[in-house]
Amino acid sequence: MELNNKKILVVGLGRTGVATASFLRKRGARVTVADLAAEQDLGEYAQKVHEMGIRLELGPHRSETFNGSDLIVLSPGVPHNMGPIVRAKKNNIGVMGEIEMAFRFIGEPIIAVTGTNGKTTTTSLLGEMLKKSGLRVFVGGNIGRPLIGYPDQKEKAEIIVAEVSSFQLDTIDTFRPKIAILLNIADDHLDRYPDFAAYVRSKFRIFENQQAKDMAILNGSDPKMRSTAGNIVSRKLFFTGRRDGEEGADITDENILLNLNLDTVADDNFGSNGSTANTKFIIKRSDLRIPGNHNAENVAAASLAALAAGGTFQGVQSALNDFQGLPHRLEYITTINDVSYFNDSKATNIDAVARALACFSDSVILIMGGRSKGGNFYALAESVRRHVKEIIALGEARQDILSSLGSVISVKTATTMEDAVIRATRRSAPGNIVLLSPACSSFDMYNDYAHRGAVFTEEVKKLQKKSA
Repeated sequence: MELNNKKILVVGLGRTGVATASFLRKRGARVTVADLAAEQDLGEYAQKVHEMGIRLELGPHRSETFNGSDLIVLSPGVPHNMGPIVRAKKNNIGVMGEIEMAFRFIGEPIIAVTGTNGKTTTTSLLGEMLKKSGLRVFVGGNIGRPLIGYPDQKEKAEIIVAEVSSFQLDTIDTFRPKIAILLNIADDHLDRYPDFAAYVRSKFRIFENQQAKDMAILNGSDPKMRSTAGNIVSRKLFFTGRRDGEEGADITDENILLNLNLDTVADDNFGSNGSTANTKFIIKRSDLRIPGNHNAENVAAASLAALAAGGTFQGVQSALNDFQGLPHRLEYITTINDVSYFNDSKATNIDAVARALACFSDSVILIMGGRSKGGNFYALAESVRRHVKEIIALGEARQDILSSLGSVISVKTATTMEDAVIRATRRSAPGNIVLLSPACSSFDMYNDYAHRGAVFTEEVKKLQKKSA
C-alpha cells in the first residue's frame, strides 16, 4: 500500500491517533489529525502531534479537510457514519479504520478477540498462555498498544493477539485473523447502533474474510451464534455448548474439558505443539484465580486458541496458575467489618452486571449508574432479586434505574461516589458485599471506567482508615 506523498486525514486523537499519525508520517504521507476536542483536553497527545510536525485541526470538523484528503483513517470509537465521513465516501474518498491499515503491513498470524464482555481478560490471558509456551507474542489492539504500532516494532513477534471492538470491525475491509474469537453478544452500544441486529452484524464481521484453513472460536450456547455459525467458512470450535462431533470445550461445575484435533490445526502459520490427534486436556476450575462462570468461558476460549496456535498445555496451565485478573474487573479491594468491597467499574453494560452478580451468593449492595448506553435496566430484574439487597444509583442514569428497578428492590440515589460508598456501607451487614458494577459508561462524571474505579477504591480506602 503506497502512502508516500498521500494526503491522509487521521480522525480521533488519543493513543491510537498518535500512533497512526506517526506510522503514516514515517512512510512519507502528508498527515493531518482532526479531533472535536479542545487542545487543553487532549494534553500530551496534542503535544506529541505538534512535536512530530503534524498539522492538528481541532474543534468542529471541516468538510474541506475531509473532502480534500486522499484517504481517511479512523481511530477506534470514531463513528464511521458521521456526516463528514459519509460525504467523503460519496466523493469516493477511501475510509478505513486503524486495524485495517495495520493489517495491510503485518505478515505475522493474528488471533483476534471480540465480544461484548470479557475481551480484555481473554486477550491478556491468551497472550500469557502463548508467552508461557515459549512464543514471542505481541498483545495489543483495543487494549494497551495500538495494532498500528506493531509494524515499526524492532523485535518481531511470532504471533499477534489483538483485542478488537465492534467499532473497529465496522471499518475493516481485508482484515483476516487466522484465529477469530467471539466470546458473547449482549445488549451494548445501543446508543450508537440503530438496533441490536446491527450490533450483532458488526461483531460477526470478525469472521467475514476468514478462509477454510482459518479458525473461528465461538460460544455454542448462544442461539444467535448458532444461527449464524453456518455462514462461517472457517473451521469452528465451540468453547461451551459443544455438540456431538464438534471440537471445543465442555464446562462443568468442576472442570473445563478441552477436546480438539491438534494434528489438523498446524499449518504454515502456526507451529506444532507436539501433541497428537484428538487431544483432550482437563483444567480444574478450583485452580482458577478468577471467579465466575463467565471467566470459565473466557479461560476455555483462550485455552483453545492457545493450543490451536502452537501453545503447550504446560504453558496454558502455567498462565492460569499466575493470572489473577485485571484491574476494575471484579477486583477485590478490601474487607471492612466483615463487608467485602469489589470494584467492577469495567462492567459498562447490563449483561456484565448480571455476570458479576452471579459470582456472589451473599447479599450485595450494588452501586450502579453513569451514562446510559441504551440498554433496558429492567433486564437485570431477575439477577437483582436473587443477589441484591439494595441498589445505590448515581450519575445521569440514576432516575432511569430507580424507575426501572424500584419495584423490584429498594433503590436509593446518590450524587457522588463518596455519597454512594457511604450509603452502601450504612446499608450493609456482616457478610454482605458492596459491589461497584455500573451497567453504564463513565463519561458523565469521569474520564473513563478506570478513573471511576480509582475514585471508588479511594473512597473505600478512606472508610478503611476511619474504621482502623
